[in-house]
Amino acid sequence: MGKIEDDEAMARLEASLYSAGRPLTIEELIRASGTESRTKTLALMTNLVKKTKTVFRAIEVASLPDGSYVFQLKPEFNTVIRKYASKPLLPTATLKTLSYIAYMQPVSSKRLVEVRGSGVYMHLKLLQQLDYIEHQNVGRLKIYNTTEKFQKYFGIQGDKDLLKQKLFTKVRNPSQVPVSQESISTEPLTPSQ
Repeated sequence: MGKIEDDEAMARLEASLYSAGRPLTIEELIRASGTESRTKTLALMTNLVKKTKTVFRAIEVASLPDGSYVFQLKPEFNTVIRKYASKPLLPTATLKTLSYIAYMQPVSSKRLVEVRGSGVYMHLKLLQQLDYIEHQNVGRLKIYNTTEKFQKYFGIQGDKDLLKQKLFTKVRNPSQVPVSQESISTEPLTPSQ
């Protein structure tokens, strides 16, 4: 890989801090920047901290006492946005249904009702409105799959079989005995970091 220009390295740092949603250590930032230099990365972070102070009024890149950096809302705005930040995009039950579809796809509406209950119809409606799932009619059944938008949102690339493998490795600990499809965890997915 060639030498990374400062503008490209700065963009990578901004993207990593924004998408992480948590503090990043200097080692993580060095890898994200592509500079492979602690000194260079620290200089870029100093510039990024200054830049955000002059450009943004409500958000900042802050250096924490442990040496990590975080992209965050300035503390004085916490009370203003509290009512907006506390509402997730999807309710937990709907996320569980989406997780089940992603892992079991293709999955029939009949199977979804058996596993998730009759409330699944509301979940399916919302997930289709968000374009996270799609269906095909097979006789009187609907068969559900995730969409490309779902894969992009959760940072998963590749075909459906690869998607299942990635999801399975995130759900299962390596020390566990393989589980049957009926006993899988239906914990909600979270966007990739």
